[in-house]
Amino acid sequence: MGIDTTQSVAIDWSRNAVRLLEGDGHRSADTHLIKPTFPGLGKLSVYLKDESTHPTGSLKHRLARSLFLYGICNGRINQGTTLVEASSGSTAVSEAYFANLLGLPFIAVMRRSTSEAKIGAIRRFGGVCEFVDHPGEVYRVAAEIAAQKGGYYLDQFTYAERATDWRGNNNIAQSIFNQMECEEQSCPAWVVMSAGTGGTSATLGRYIRYRGFDTRLCVVDVEHSAFCQAWQTGDLSTTCAHPSRIEGIGRPRVEPSFIPGVIDRMFKVPDAASIAAAHVLSERLFRRVGGSTGTNFFGLLCIASEMKRRGEEGSLVTLICDSGDRYADTYFNAQWLACNNLDIAPWYARIEAFLDGATDHLSTD
Repeated sequence: MGIDTTQSVAIDWSRNAVRLLEGDGHRSADTHLIKPTFPGLGKLSVYLKDESTHPTGSLKHRLARSLFLYGICNGRINQGTTLVEASSGSTAVSEAYFANLLGLPFIAVMRRSTSEAKIGAIRRFGGVCEFVDHPGEVYRVAAEIAAQKGGYYLDQFTYAERATDWRGNNNIAQSIFNQMECEEQSCPAWVVMSAGTGGTSATLGRYIRYRGFDTRLCVVDVEHSAFCQAWQTGDLSTTCAHPSRIEGIGRPRVEPSFIPGVIDRMFKVPDAASIAAAHVLSERLFRRVGGSTGTNFFGLLCIASEMKRRGEEGSLVTLICDSGDRYADTYFNAQWLACNNLDIAPWYARIEAFLDGATDHLSTD
């Protein structure tokens, strides 16, 4: 029995959509691995995987492309499908880009406090923004809008860990380890990553185990987030009533994509330390990085402090998640910091002292 015209059009559309997405992947997937020098770290080498150079400016570009491929290849995204997402901003920016690439309507559901830069980027790609007052509302509202529109809820928090092929296929883990191959300390002692959906940490942890690397994974969490407590207690029903102040990471619940069993260590980073670390790193890289990158960097430095005091050598890898230019009105704004009772000066001084070798100790205490 032959394929009717409607089926043929749908198949042709899907094939072309996959081709467009794969084309973007070939152009943009392998981002730079930066090796900055910090005098105080001695024989410890730090590497920063710079995900801010993606076309949509963040780590979430990879995730969005994977979510689109997942939806198309599972028959859930077709020509004309209205796409809906619950997001803290960066994922929605990337999804709006891909929706625009494929000519599909896109609606992002997010907190009102999301940065204006992210909201503006979503709208420039043709997306529509719907706002909620509490972070826990985004899931329900996004699902309701998708149902009302007869569309598809991309649901990054559920599908992040399964949309990406953790065994390779140029995922972020494979890219990092491939780029490390010619380095003196080619197998990282630690990879440090924060959690938003939990998908990136799941990909990293699974790939490390799959390849048998002698590398450990540390996931750093933020003040108002459920992940760390859930990992420590094993209770995945853990929730947090207060919204995270570090956009893109920290969640009010334990997301389905969070896989505790692949994580070797977790601890929380104070928000003021995250933002101070973002300021320090921005000045040393001569360009701004975001708050989640600050969390990653501070967590890495805490691990480095412990290694240094034990006399260990090795390499440590973390991610630049996005550009700090998106947060000019928040993390890099003195008035915003004061309004949120965030004094970053003491943390800034401690980080600087550690990087310059004035002290061997840095921790979250």
